[in-house]
Amino acid sequence: MSTRTDAPAHEAEGRAGSGRVLAALVTAVFGYALMQTLLVPALGLLQTELDTTPEWSAWILSAFLLSSAVLTPLISRMGDQYGKRRVLLWVLVVYGLGTVGAAAAQSIGQLIAARVVQGSALSVLPLAFAILRETLPPKRLHLGTGMVSGVVGVGAGGGLVIGGLLADHLSWRALFVLGAVLAAISLALVAWWVPDSRHTEGGSLDLAGAGLLGLGMVALLLALTEGPSWGWTSWRVLGLFVLALAFLAVLAVVESGRSNALVDIKEFTHRPMLLTHLSAFAFGVLSYVFYVALPRFAQTPEEAGGYGFGATITVAGLLMLPGALTVLPASMGVGWLARRAGDKAPLVIGFAVCAAGSALLAAAHTAMWQHLVFYALVGVGTGVVMAALPKLIGALAPPTRIGTANGINNIARTVGGVVGSQVTAAFLTAGTTNGTVEGSTYTSLFWLATAVGVAGIVIAPLAAVAGRDSSALAPVPQSARADGG
Repeated sequence: MSTRTDAPAHEAEGRAGSGRVLAALVTAVFGYALMQTLLVPALGLLQTELDTTPEWSAWILSAFLLSSAVLTPLISRMGDQYGKRRVLLWVLVVYGLGTVGAAAAQSIGQLIAARVVQGSALSVLPLAFAILRETLPPKRLHLGTGMVSGVVGVGAGGGLVIGGLLADHLSWRALFVLGAVLAAISLALVAWWVPDSRHTEGGSLDLAGAGLLGLGMVALLLALTEGPSWGWTSWRVLGLFVLALAFLAVLAVVESGRSNALVDIKEFTHRPMLLTHLSAFAFGVLSYVFYVALPRFAQTPEEAGGYGFGATITVAGLLMLPGALTVLPASMGVGWLARRAGDKAPLVIGFAVCAAGSALLAAAHTAMWQHLVFYALVGVGTGVVMAALPKLIGALAPPTRIGTANGINNIARTVGGVVGSQVTAAFLTAGTTNGTVEGSTYTSLFWLATAVGVAGIVIAPLAAVAGRDSSALAPVPQSARADGG
């Protein structure tokens, strides 16, 4: 009798506990997501205030991406080995210090150095997904994963709006003050509400693997970010691409026989896992085409190019706000969608909706309402894709490698974002005549995004198959299976 009486109280306590965990992680991820794009509207202002060149101001974004690519797999692996909560707390401390340093920077060099430190923040996302899988009951896991995934899109879209408002009306330093406040709040909430990890693998860090992966990512991303200014066929860019391939090839050889490998080669020879990472790459490309192209289109005066709205930084960001706001509800519906349409459906549907919104923008983008409505549709697809990817990773990876696998998936998305931004910049440069981008260039870019979305539709079913067959991956220890992971 007492068991029946106590059960509702126990269930209510469990819901409250998982709700607090979710609130802490959502706050931490939102702080990171906001910082992804918060500086984009202020790059011109930063160039003027710090008396620097466009090339150096571009490194304010590039340094963050490079650091993220190098640090995220290593930090994610540390979470799997030593405890996700403990590592997440240290990440928030380091990120907060980097943000304070950025707010106090007196030169472009100091700001870029602070941004390198801030790059550790990308690891918040894979750590959060791994913590959710350990702490949330199965009935709430889809909702929690969807909410955290959606917050990434909301934060990235919100960063464009908030960054414009703060840059227009206060100071660029206010951008980092906001980031530091969010980091402090996140640190307190994680310390209070997130429990210690149950699945830890222990062992020593794979420093050799981390070094090779880091060098390979630095060479690759440096080639992608500097390609437009150095020339894609220059010896420096081609040399960096060759160097990246060499480092990654050596990494594959070194990691093949290691028991504590940072990069499990089996995950890349297992087709569904490989295609899940490729899906993340395609999604990164598609997302950044819009991040770069839409604000530029909106800020173009109509009298200059025969198109555009002559919008301010703030208004250009507000035009993307509906696309950011639709991400969260779409992400939270992925569990419902999978239960009714099958495990393959969410990723396929997400890419299909992104492609549909992109195609509509390609066909009609001369009025503000078209940007608001059609990009909102892209936001719906974005939310579904962002929630579907960690769900697939959770089905594929053993519990002791979920953080690491999510980290690599996020790096694939980051590399895709760099490719998307650089390809978009190349289109805009090639389409510029007398200082103004031709209107047809934007049409081509929106069709390019549509093509990437269609490619995602083709890839997605092959990635989603794996939820039922992870036998090609390393076996999961019995102790790690105890609670169903």
